[in-house]
This record gives sequence, structure tokens and C-alpha cells, in this order.
Amino acid sequence: MTDLLHTIPDFPTRLYTHLLPSLEKHLITTTDLLTLDALDIAKRAQLPLLDVRRLANHVVAILQAQLGLKNENAPNFEGVSDTQAGYGALRTSGKEVASQWNAISTLDTALDAALGGGIPTGYITEITGESGAGKTQFLLTLLLSAQLPPPHGLSRPTLYISTEHPLPFTRLSQVLKTHPILSTHPSPPSPDRILTLQLEDLESQDHILTYQLPVALTRHHISLVIIDSIAANYRAERSSANTPSALATRSAQLVRLGALLRSLAKEHDCAIIVANQVADRFAPVNTTLRASASQSNNTFSSSPASAATNFNPTPSVLSLDHQQRFFTGWGSHPSSMLESQNLKTPSLGLVWTNQIACRVALIKERDYGSAGTGEGEIDVGAVGRVEWAPRRWRRWMRVVFAPWVEGTKETERGVEFEVWAGGVRAARNGSENVEDRGRKDP
Repeated sequence: MTDLLHTIPDFPTRLYTHLLPSLEKHLITTTDLLTLDALDIAKRAQLPLLDVRRLANHVVAILQAQLGLKNENAPNFEGVSDTQAGYGALRTSGKEVASQWNAISTLDTALDAALGGGIPTGYITEITGESGAGKTQFLLTLLLSAQLPPPHGLSRPTLYISTEHPLPFTRLSQVLKTHPILSTHPSPPSPDRILTLQLEDLESQDHILTYQLPVALTRHHISLVIIDSIAANYRAERSSANTPSALATRSAQLVRLGALLRSLAKEHDCAIIVANQVADRFAPVNTTLRASASQSNNTFSSSPASAATNFNPTPSVLSLDHQQRFFTGWGSHPSSMLESQNLKTPSLGLVWTNQIACRVALIKERDYGSAGTGEGEIDVGAVGRVEWAPRRWRRWMRVVFAPWVEGTKETERGVEFEVWAGGVRAARNGSENVEDRGRKDP
């Protein structure tokens, strides 16, 4: 029963000194005490049945009191206060939870609505997307809005932890001066209230996040922690280690990191946002069809069987290729099923996905709309030639999963947004020119 004090550090073990040595000798854990029948434990450890039952009931009573669960016939045990014994409901009701909801706004109504009111405290939120999707612009806006008083922020400093490039103060100042809410607020945010840390490698990352980050959260009362990006050091140092033992080691590191960040977010009532990179995802190849196609030696055939080799089979509903579209953010929308669309997968795999509470995917696609002399045509040179070219990038924000808001539906792209001098905002009327929209207030 050495794990009893790990589960309940203040458990009064002195009341059961005649039981604990025998339980320890027969390798009976706290989990066994809670799940197995008391009679089986008593026979296994050769102890009195009533004493074993009393010990099990005492452990259950303390755990229920700590959780605030109902216990109709709760006896009076040491370590369980009178106000906790027999408590009839959870300590925190739904209304109390709603009143304690703290969130950091994106300073845009449409984006906040898609996120369920903003980025809440007490959770790990991941923002993922390919290069140029707008991750950094999104994070810079949150660094400033978190310093505003409610309902936009929490009136507390923020912390930016970088694993790649330092914080772009020039762009940060531009956002601060250009955004109408930030520039005209009576209590404006300041870059001086943004703390910065640099994680150069995995060793320094583990040390800083384990020891220095908790101290900084307590000392400066941080409201928002941003890690940009979470996968950089792992990809740099573990890219060539693909052996089973190396992958198992990295999985254990990710689980410990997730547990650490979750506990810090809950303990200090702060929001932790991690930026994540993505990798290309390729459609599965049918090895049988590929082998038959190679054996044909490129012989021309107009039969339906040979034409079928050009198509990929539909993956099984139990396969990862089918299910990952539900938690990656790519592949759920019908348009992304097209072969011309590049599917992506967030880095660090399924192990890291299980550590986060919310994933927000920023998706960018080229817009081949009206761009010049004709529909999608632009002049190239004085000879009068024209060619098809993209007018600009279009970006969408998709809520892949979150416990506090419904994710973006499979039939929807998400909320279209644009990057402008004041940060990010939901896109306006598509008929307007992007340069004209940049001159207007949101």
C-alpha cells in the first residue's frame, strides 16, 4: 500500500498500522482496494474482513469528499469534514462553472463565436497549420488581447515561449497601433507586459517548462502562455530516430509534457496555447492494384479493370486513414477529398493529440478568382499574353474538436479570415478587393 499516500497524501495511516504491512506484503494496491471485493482481499492478505472493509470505506469516503460526490450513508471518518460527508451534489454547479468562465478574445465576433467565446483558461489549445496559414498572426493578437480587462482579456501579463524565431516586436507594434480596439482602449496592452523565453533544444525545453515556467506563472500571474512551436525541437532532434524504442521514449515525453501543461493551466487559471506544425499526408496506395499495374509493363488497355488502377480504394472505417480526418482538421470537407488538395497531418501524432483539449486548424488555399483582365487572368509582359494565376490566399479557421463548443461541421469549411495590419479578422464580402478591405476598419 505504498501508493496510498501518493493517492491521498494526508490519509491517516496510523489507524490501520495493523493492516498495511500485510497488504504491502501481498502486493495489494489502492486500486485493488477500490475495485476488488473485500472478502477476496481479506483472504489474500489473511486479515479480518471487517477491518478491510472499514479501510476500503475510509479511502472511498475521502476520495468522494475531495470530488464532492454524493454519499447517502457516509460514516464519519477522520480526514472527512462534516461539510463534506454526505455531500449531496458536486461542489461546483453548472451555473457556478459558467460564472467562472474566463476566456481570451480574438477581438473578432465571428472568430470568437466559432471558438465558443474565445480561448478559455484551464485548457491546452493547439493552433495548427502550414507555413503562411496565419498561426503567428493569430498568436500575436491573443498576446495583446489577453492584457485587456474583461470581456476581452484577463488584465494580466502574457508569456511567449519560442522554439524557433524570437517574438516579432515590429509586427506586434503594428498590430497594437492599427487595431481599433487595441489602439483606442483606455487600458491598452503593452509589449513590455509580454515575457519571452527561448527553448533552444529538448534539454533546455524540459528544464524551463518543468522548473522555470511554474515560477514565472506564480510570480507574474500570467494569463496566457504561448509555445511557438511545440514540435520544433522534437522534429529537430528526433527526426532520424524511428526505432520502436525511440518512438516509445518520445511518446512518454509527450505524455509527461501534456500532464505538466494541463496541471499548470488548471492550477494558475491560465490559457496555454501551443502552435504546431503539419506534415503532408498522402492517400493510401492499394498494393495489389499497384502490383498488377507494374506487371502490365505499361501496355495500353481500354478495359475497366486497367482504368481502375488509377483510383485509390475507399479505406476501411476502422483504419487510421479514414478516422484521422476527425481529429486532424484536414480531409473532412468534401473539397479536400480532391486529389488536387494537399492533405496535412499535425505533427507529434496521435499521442500528442490525446494531450490537448482543443485543436484549431488554420487552412489556406489559393483563390483562383478574378485577378486581372479576365476571370482569373493577368497580363504577363508587353506582348499581351495572359495566363491563369491565383489572386491571393484564402484562409479558414476550423475548430476540429473542443469540450466547450461544437466543432466545425464536415460540410463546412469553417470561418474564413484574413490577415491585415491589425492582426486577424473574419473576411468581409468576397467581392471587395483585399487591398480595399485593408484600409477599412473592421
